[in-house]
Amino acid sequence: MSKTTSRTNPAKRIKVVVTYEPVPGLVDDLRREFPQLDVRFAPSVEDQLVEIADADVYMGWIPRNVYEKANALKWIQVPGTGIDVVMGNVPELATNDIIVTNCKGSHAASMADHTLGMVVALAHKFPRIFADQQARKWDTASYHNRFVELEGSTMGILALGDIGAAVARRAHGFGMRVLAVDAQPSMKKPPFVEEIWGLDKLDALIAESDWFVVTAPITPATLGLINKDRITKMKHGSYLVVISRGGIIDEAELADALRSGQCAGASLDATEIEPLSKDSPLWNLDNLILSPHISAETPGTFQGRADVIKENVRRYLDGKPFVYVCDKKAGY
Repeated sequence: MSKTTSRTNPAKRIKVVVTYEPVPGLVDDLRREFPQLDVRFAPSVEDQLVEIADADVYMGWIPRNVYEKANALKWIQVPGTGIDVVMGNVPELATNDIIVTNCKGSHAASMADHTLGMVVALAHKFPRIFADQQARKWDTASYHNRFVELEGSTMGILALGDIGAAVARRAHGFGMRVLAVDAQPSMKKPPFVEEIWGLDKLDALIAESDWFVVTAPITPATLGLINKDRITKMKHGSYLVVISRGGIIDEAELADALRSGQCAGASLDATEIEPLSKDSPLWNLDNLILSPHISAETPGTFQGRADVIKENVRRYLDGKPFVYVCDKKAGY
C-alpha cells in the first residue's frame, strides 16, 4: 500500500478525519476557520473505516485496521502526549514518511501540579490524615516526627522534557535540589536544575534521590528500565512518583520495596496494565497513592490540545513546520 506525503493537491479539498474533540465544538471550529478543509467527524472505528481511504489527515490514536485502509495519509495528529499506542498499532510509521505530531506542551502544567501534589501528600501523610478525618479520629501524637521536609532534599527526574522541566521548576520552588537524566543531556540547562546527566548516570541519580520522579515516555528503551536492580539502588526511605507511563518500573519489585521500607512511599498515576487488575497487590499498600491516569485532566489541558491542533492545521495549510513533531524512531 502506498503512503504519500505530498501536502497539497489542488484538485481536491484536504480531507481531515477527526476522531476526538478535546473541547466541544472543535469540529465546527475547524470547519469555520479552515473552509479549505473537508472535516469529517468519525468517533467510532466503524466511522473511521468509512472515511479514511482518501483522508490526508487523521486526528486521534489510529487503530491498525483503520491505517490499513488509508491510501493518502500524510499526517497523524495525536491529541495527547504519548505516541506509544499509535506506534504499537502501526510500527511501520517509524520508517515511512507520514508525519506524527502530538500535544505534549498542553499537559505539562497539570501533570507537574499533580506530581508536586503527590510529593506533598506523601511527605505530610495526607492519605492517613484523610482516613483519620473519615473515622473522626483526632490523634496528634501519632504524627509526631512523621513528616518529611522537602526543603534541602534532592529530587531526581527521569527525562527532562516539557513535563519534567515543569516538575523541576515547581520542586525548585519548594527549595529542593533538582538533578535529571535525559537521552539528550546536552540540552540547555534550566537555572532551576543543578545537573543534567546522560542515561549512563541513571543509577547514580537513583542512589542520590530522596524523591525519584518518572516523566519519561514508554518506548523500547524505557520499557522495564527501573528494574529490580535499580529499585535496590534507591536510597533507603526515599520516595517514587510515576507520572508518565506504566511499564517503565517493575511494579512487583516496587511493591516489595514499599513493604520493606526501602521505598518509603510512592505515587503511580499510570500502571503497566490499565485499568489496574482488581487483584493487584498495589491496591493494598498503605504507603502507595494510586490515581487512574488522571494527572492531565484540567480544562487548560483540553483547551491546550485544541489550540495545538488548530495551530498545526494552520501550519499545514501554510506549508510551515509543525509544532511538536515526534521522533517516530525514538517513540516520542
